[in-house]
Amino acid sequence: MEHSLPLLTGDLARAARALTQISPDLIAQRAGVEPDQLRSFERGVIDLDSDQLAELWATLEHYGAQFIAEDADGGYGVRRKFSARNVKRIENWENEGGPAYEDDI
Repeated sequence: MEHSLPLLTGDLARAARALTQISPDLIAQRAGVEPDQLRSFERGVIDLDSDQLAELWATLEHYGAQFIAEDADGGYGVRRKFSARNVKRIENWENEGGPAYEDDI
């Protein structure tokens, strides 16, 4: 997986998860890591391998995090891909019965 940041850091992952308001257990499950691994990575205690980092990156993006590359105006960061109102609508749509499927959002 290609992305513009050289590395997904623990603090960036923690910030993305906080912005998306998704539990560490759900993020870990979808990213294919153990919840304790995710928490340890976010605290800077352990490193994840490149495949785990790619899955975590994709998972956080799936839930609405948008990563921002460092540029001349400032450092790297993360923001919500969707406004809070849009996030609420998406959650409502996904909870309207039937199985949730992958989408292009």
